[in-house]
Amino acid sequence: MFIFPAIIVVAAVLFIYYKVAILKSKDELIQRYFNAKARICLGTFVFVFGINQYIFYKTQLSLFIGIVFLILGGLQFYRGLMEAKHYRSEWRRLNPSE
Repeated sequence: MFIFPAIIVVAAVLFIYYKVAILKSKDELIQRYFNAKARICLGTFVFVFGINQYIFYKTQLSLFIGIVFLILGGLQFYRGLMEAKHYRSEWRRLNPSE
């Protein structure tokens, strides 16, 4: 299965990209938006990593650890989506001309 390692690598690279973008930005609202996007990437990374580990090892221990990773990754992903949606609408409210 090549798709899961590819998603893991892309999610990790995007996570690092958004964390560096936070450092480059001066506006606090944009920093929080980038942090929410980074949280989405982190959630994706952890979620897919949990799936990949179970598929690779197929043991009962990897199943339990994978379930924990799925739950934590899903929660991070969901929270990131809600934060990104909130900060995007806040930015549009404060900058209606753009």
